[in-house]
Amino acid sequence: MEDTTMFQNDVHPFDARGVAKRFRHAAIFGALESLEDGEVMRFVNDHDPLPLLGQIQQRYGNQVGITYVARDPGNIVIDFKIQLGAPASAGAPAAAAAAK
Repeated sequence: MEDTTMFQNDVHPFDARGVAKRFRHAAIFGALESLEDGEVMRFVNDHDPLPLLGQIQQRYGNQVGITYVARDPGNIVIDFKIQLGAPASAGAPAAAAAAK
């Protein structure tokens, strides 16, 4: 029997296509801040969210790793990984579990 439980439990899907635009960024920040160190939020969207990525970098610095899984027209998949050992941006709140 293959043990993939740890991986599956550490990756949490977030499909932004089902969230109203006016709530989207607040929902994403809330989801990121609910993750524990080492967990990943797999973000799915129909367009490349470059302004959002800039906001995440400004707000959390290196505490949220950003990795593209797919970058095709109409299908953007990005893994956001919580890395609490990494330095936050100056004056930025710590990501995720630090708020708990």
